[in-house]
Amino acid sequence: MPGFELLGKEEKDAIIEFFDKGLFTSPSIIREFEERFAEYLGVKYAQSVSSGTAAIKVALVAAGVKPGDEVITQAFTFIATVGVIIDIGAVPVIVNVNDTLNMDPVELEKAITPKTKAIIPVHMLGVAAEIDKIIEIAKKYKITIIDDNCQSLGAEWNGKKLGIQSDVCTWSFDSGKGLTTGEGGMVTTNDKEVYLLAREYQDHGHENNPNLPRGRDTRRIPGFNYRISKISAAIGLVQLKKLDFVVETNRNHYKIYEDALKGIKGLNFRRIPDKCNPLCDCLIFSFPEKDQASNFVSMINSKGLVTKNVPDAIEWHFARHWDHIFKRYGISKEELNELTRPSAERLDRSVAIPVMVKMEHAQVERNANMLYDSAREILS
Repeated sequence: MPGFELLGKEEKDAIIEFFDKGLFTSPSIIREFEERFAEYLGVKYAQSVSSGTAAIKVALVAAGVKPGDEVITQAFTFIATVGVIIDIGAVPVIVNVNDTLNMDPVELEKAITPKTKAIIPVHMLGVAAEIDKIIEIAKKYKITIIDDNCQSLGAEWNGKKLGIQSDVCTWSFDSGKGLTTGEGGMVTTNDKEVYLLAREYQDHGHENNPNLPRGRDTRRIPGFNYRISKISAAIGLVQLKKLDFVVETNRNHYKIYEDALKGIKGLNFRRIPDKCNPLCDCLIFSFPEKDQASNFVSMINSKGLVTKNVPDAIEWHFARHWDHIFKRYGISKEELNELTRPSAERLDRSVAIPVMVKMEHAQVERNANMLYDSAREILS
């Protein structure tokens, strides 16, 4: 699953080389990381930042989202997606997820108003949202799409890397991601002006005018410090070389779990859109009833198996639990519960099983058998 499983000698050597070469004042290693990342995706521009959360904020600012603008995102996401919308003074608008557990395009179109400035579809836990339909809606209403792809680096859409289909995309490199730099993130785009604004905003507004020293640099917008560290960039360059192995291994282990469970009557897998080749860092399936899912989780926990975000960290990944945020917009807890009821009906019955990279094949097989036996017992 996460890149931290593969942290080792290569990353240590990269850090030692960074010190030995005295690269503390040189931006070259950061630029190299950005260039290699852009090449991996097949996109023109990549701007590194200090975290995935920072990436979303920088992207919103670069895309021209202002205080009072509405930004639509989905009910199932990490809380940071909503937090950054609030942080820039915009208004978060939540729509429910469909059976992909990502943004429902039908609900998206219903939520659009004259104040809608941007849409943030979130490709949750390795699987793409129905991005073609979302793009079609966005073009119809002339609205910018900012992908939150922090959890799905390595997934594909229609034969190309997921995340390059939209106007702007954001990425996270924290310790739970397939590529980790400890903390870090990236903003990618094919729009040069968006890229330049992102680059300036994350660096106090510096335009990096080639005709002037940094101390006399020109500026056109206010900015902040969301720069990635050079040591993080050094680690990222090494991790990027391992990413294809991470994705391939994810998919192999995922298939073992999927094959073990797919014949069980009453157990339904999360729908994966036809054009999506998922990251496969976790397998999500649902039971007919909420109590069955809860009992299944208790059973596998007793056998030493764990879940990933659903349900163990659902309070931080589902807007239904964020009444402390939405009350400022006049939405009561009861109203929030009703608003997110369609998503809750799906998520309450779902379980996400992490897929690990370094786990031995025999252990993956044993885990698959334990999952099978537990699911059969619950559904018998």
